[in-house]
Amino acid sequence: MKRFSLAVHGGAGTILKSNLTPELEVAYHAGLRNALQAGYDILSQGGRAVDAVTAAVCALEDEPLFNSGRGAVYTSDGKQEMDAAIMDGATRAAGAVGGIFGPRNPILAARVVMETTDHVMLIGPNALRVAHDAGLPFEDGDYFFTQARWDALQSTLEMRAKGVEDDDPARRHGTVGAVACDADGNIAAATSTGGMTAKAPGRIGDTPIIGAGTFADNATCAVSGTGNGEVFIRYTAAAEIAARMRHAGQSLKEAAEHVVMHDLGENDGSGGLIAVDAKGNITMPFNCEGMYRGSVTEGDDFATHIYR
Repeated sequence: MKRFSLAVHGGAGTILKSNLTPELEVAYHAGLRNALQAGYDILSQGGRAVDAVTAAVCALEDEPLFNSGRGAVYTSDGKQEMDAAIMDGATRAAGAVGGIFGPRNPILAARVVMETTDHVMLIGPNALRVAHDAGLPFEDGDYFFTQARWDALQSTLEMRAKGVEDDDPARRHGTVGAVACDADGNIAAATSTGGMTAKAPGRIGDTPIIGAGTFADNATCAVSGTGNGEVFIRYTAAAEIAARMRHAGQSLKEAAEHVVMHDLGENDGSGGLIAVDAKGNITMPFNCEGMYRGSVTEGDDFATHIYR
């Protein structure tokens, strides 16, 4: 029996100690730990990787601190449009949703697409119909509203009106994700996001695009990314890691670090990712100031981090 392992992330970008109160820092660590616990409870009982990443991401979506589910950011017209994806490395089955609002946990909607349809991705009203038919819980705008996200939208729109919008990566980075390897050596990845603050209505990032922000294949790795989504898409970041492992014989760590530091980092692709292989190895590289992240493996303690 192989050693199980799990990693989670809650976004990356300009995370400065000066901007994070001690209370807020404690809250972020607690949110990451809660997600790890949700996945660990499944893996420690012999459960499947795909179930563990689902549970972990649901926990992150329920925590308003993170930009997914309940804490999703707003588009330029004051709406919330959420994307999510899940992939099972044992079968390469995958499901994704884009531009949805309503399901309490968008990752569950993505899983419904994977398990009940012949498709990989559904968007908008048709994705919602599938989620409704599956009996998923829905919430209204009050549930998803957070003052901090609304204030961030107003701040960004004010800057745009003055023509002085900054390029703070923190405005582009807001994603949660999980990767896992179970005791049978099967791996899986799940990712969920509200996207970018003040993004154009209808914008879809890398999160629901298989091979960009989400990927899993037992033969190589499971990956969940967070960062400048457009660059992750252009450089097929997650698939590139798998390709380097498959064709160049690189280790998980070598492949992931090359993609993050070079393919992404040298092309305005600020961000990071978490990845695991079928031996349970974990790597969590990032090329910016910080990334909310954590991991746990069989027999090891829970560990959560924000800075380098």
